[in-house]
Amino acid sequence: MKLHHQLLGTTIATAILLISPGMALIPKQPIVQAQTTEELNAAAERLLEQGDEYLEAGQYQAALQAYQQALLIYNHTSNPQGIEAIIRVGYAYGYLGETDKAINMFGNILNFAQENNIPELVQAAQEGLQFAQNQSQSAPNPDNSPQTQADQLYQEGRQLFQQQTAESYQQAIQKFEQALQLDRESGDRSEEARTLSNLGKVYDALGEFQPALDYLQQALTLLQAVGNKAGEAATLGNIGKVYSNLGEFQQALDYFQQALSLSRVLGNKAGEGAILNNIGKVYDDLGEFQQALDYFQQALSLLQAVGNKAGEAATLNNIGGVYSSLREKQTALDYYKQALLLIRQVGNLFGEATTLNNIGGVYSALGDQQTALDYFNQALPLLRKVGNISGEAGTLNNIGRVYDSLGDKQTALDYLNQALPLSRQVGDVSVKTATLFNLAVLKRSQGKLTEAKADIEAAIKIIEDLRGKIASEKLRQSYFAQVQNQGYYEFYIDLLMELHQQNPDSGYDAEALHISERSRARTLLELLTEAIVDIRAGVDPNLLAEEQRLNQQLSAQEKQRQDLVGRNYIQSELDQIKAAIDKTLAQLSDLETKIRQNSPTYANLKYPDPLTLAEIQPILDENTLLLEYALGKDNSYLFLVGKNSFSSYKLPPRAEIEAAVEEYLQLLKSPLQTDITSGQKLSDILLSPIADKLNNQRLIIVANGKLQLLPFAALPISDGVSTGALPLPTSSPSSPSPLIVNHEIISLPSFTSLAVQKKEWQKRPTAPKTLAVLADPVFGPSDPRLEGIVASTNQDLSKIPGLVRQGCTNLDRLYYTEEEANNILAQVPDRQEFSALGFDATREAAIAPNLQQYQMVHFATHGCINDNPLLSGLAFSSYDEQGKIQDSFLRLKDIFNLQLNAELVVLSACETGLGDNVSGEGIVGLTRGFMYAGARRVLVSLWSVNDTATAKLMSNYYQKMLQDKLTPVAALRAAQLEMWQGETWQSPYYWAAFTIQGDW
Repeated sequence: MKLHHQLLGTTIATAILLISPGMALIPKQPIVQAQTTEELNAAAERLLEQGDEYLEAGQYQAALQAYQQALLIYNHTSNPQGIEAIIRVGYAYGYLGETDKAINMFGNILNFAQENNIPELVQAAQEGLQFAQNQSQSAPNPDNSPQTQADQLYQEGRQLFQQQTAESYQQAIQKFEQALQLDRESGDRSEEARTLSNLGKVYDALGEFQPALDYLQQALTLLQAVGNKAGEAATLGNIGKVYSNLGEFQQALDYFQQALSLSRVLGNKAGEGAILNNIGKVYDDLGEFQQALDYFQQALSLLQAVGNKAGEAATLNNIGGVYSSLREKQTALDYYKQALLLIRQVGNLFGEATTLNNIGGVYSALGDQQTALDYFNQALPLLRKVGNISGEAGTLNNIGRVYDSLGDKQTALDYLNQALPLSRQVGDVSVKTATLFNLAVLKRSQGKLTEAKADIEAAIKIIEDLRGKIASEKLRQSYFAQVQNQGYYEFYIDLLMELHQQNPDSGYDAEALHISERSRARTLLELLTEAIVDIRAGVDPNLLAEEQRLNQQLSAQEKQRQDLVGRNYIQSELDQIKAAIDKTLAQLSDLETKIRQNSPTYANLKYPDPLTLAEIQPILDENTLLLEYALGKDNSYLFLVGKNSFSSYKLPPRAEIEAAVEEYLQLLKSPLQTDITSGQKLSDILLSPIADKLNNQRLIIVANGKLQLLPFAALPISDGVSTGALPLPTSSPSSPSPLIVNHEIISLPSFTSLAVQKKEWQKRPTAPKTLAVLADPVFGPSDPRLEGIVASTNQDLSKIPGLVRQGCTNLDRLYYTEEEANNILAQVPDRQEFSALGFDATREAAIAPNLQQYQMVHFATHGCINDNPLLSGLAFSSYDEQGKIQDSFLRLKDIFNLQLNAELVVLSACETGLGDNVSGEGIVGLTRGFMYAGARRVLVSLWSVNDTATAKLMSNYYQKMLQDKLTPVAALRAAQLEMWQGETWQSPYYWAAFTIQGDW
């Protein structure tokens, strides 16, 4: 029981008076006076942890002695933590059968706690008293009783367990099974739980996870029944470890969080450190590397403080793993080698083998395959000695991969074929998936393409199953990104296209298109599906109330941040608020996961599968083509899909394409650049294979990687390739024309996401009114509209974290947005429009329910892109008409909570089409927020746009929609063409940044 400020005024001497005289509790041992108070307290804490280990192992007399020594030190230092030692002493007496002492002790502590109004101590004393009374109900057993025999067998099992060999583990299981039967005969549930827990740990050490889980779950039920909180915390952590090994990451996190809370209540710092370490490992496995590092660093500090070298070594090992994933290989090696020294000191054979394996993995990644092989071959016999089948399978897989790299295919195949059945035997899905992938790679290199296909399909099935079990949207996304970075889907597409090359009429390229759809925007697809239903229906009202509280807290923290920069401040204050916001966002993410798990709607929700070719084609019309690009390390591909046609094309590797994209984007972002011939190289790569098939059709572009940042509208098409009705610019008759001349162009994160939205849009009634415009906000005191209202202030919103990237480095007034808004509004009949301009362009106006009434919603303001997508958003008026500062920022999280019924949302702002480019997901930013909120189409920008040119483009755009009755996509093309064909705004810089995502 960890006690905090309530006991700070209570000396340990007073607390010891609670114990009845004559118990001989404190041994008369000298205190070394030369030690500092800090050193003494640290020593006492180590004794407490040691006592806990003895208690868990059933060595109750040793536990009692350790607790007594800790209490002696705390008495000397007058440390209130001595209360924790007293409580532990009570438990030790209870387990030793000296229940009278335990009952007397807990009763006195309870009286003291009640008299001094110490709620935490009252709870701890009550739990201890109940435990002691339960223990006293069992009469002492004679020496030949079943329980005495059980205890003897248990101790023998523990000794065998500690020998760490395959044979000793099997012998330990036999001893524990015999002890378990006797425990059950005697009816001692505490001892039964102890034995079950150890059986679970032996099976876990053997890598046999399912029986480990079965025993640990039985132990947990009993420990909770008898009120053994320390045992409960340890067992929750052990169950979490097993679920983690099984790849059930959400389940693992749930158990670890329960164990963490209980360990903190009990004040068990070693246990807390171990659990933090395990939580970090889950986040590492899910690809959340920074979060993993944060947990590992917390764990390391705690474990070093209590002198737990085994735990410290495990944590150093895990930190090395994060740096290895981040490709900082030398840093990883440094941590692994520190871990190896410590592990060898404590004699942990499995930990040593794991670390040797990890070191081998780094050398393999560095290309030093022979050194890698040496380390793997050191690890393998250790794993076989301790009988850890899972670890053995993983090492065999690694050795197989090395031999494959060395060109020894048959030896590689032998090792991989040994690894696969072992991983299946113990249910280690991580090793199984990796082995199947490595087998697929090997067999493909041998020309066994059909066998390789079967292996990669099996690996992908496991990945899809694991992904579906993760309730947290964020973790599901990061796990999938990790898989994408490891190349599973990319390899699968490449293999299918190689099969297509050999068998052109077998439909392998159509299958590759389906895998391409499976590999992208899956989280968005699921979010759009959830948007259709009420995911919060039937959820515990307390969870919803907590969600509301956290959202309000987040808004208050944002307001506090803005208020802070309105006066003189120091950076540490700003950092503190930012940390508080990050913490609130993390709490919201965890709570949203709980809401999903608690939701009956979510439990019955079935996400749609990504579409196949046969399902895509009926959605297309005769005038629309889908161009889906899949960039890969070795090869990239283009899939061209029409309503009645399909073809596929091999393109250069990702690096070559993305280098050309970056080069052309640099030119496009210059207002002086009017000659688009510099993009011909990129156009040749992306379009020349299909130029004769495009005609004048509408083009839907589904891309990945840096292609998502490219405005296809500005790609040049050489003369004679496209023949449209619209004239070319008279200023450059011989130059190639941009793709927009003959094609409407739409971008999508995946075609499947459009299909999901189409189904929902067909059910919706059209919004009754035409247009809502929010524009020209008041950002700062230099704005003339605040003259005489705000005399002076040092507020600079550009310094606010979250408004300090791309479009928000300078929040000056956008003067032409007022003209833009008025020109647009003038084209709409009265009572069909809504406007919020200037001071009225507030965050409150942006989230108002009345926006649901409008078919078009237009935002003309600054767009703000943050490294954390949830903090990206749109900036609105920072001041009201009285000069009072107000919350002005519409975050992505707020946008997700909007309820729109808009045919079109226009974000006439800088860089609103940008965001966090997540592998396997695409651009995570404002666009998906508005799609989730109900927008059928979203018009966004890909770079910082010119205020004057944008105002002109938008006026023309709305004229073509409202007066000429063009569709939003056709109207954008026409408005952009007018600028291209003129002289003033001909440069693509002025018009090409704007692109539409959504329906055509």
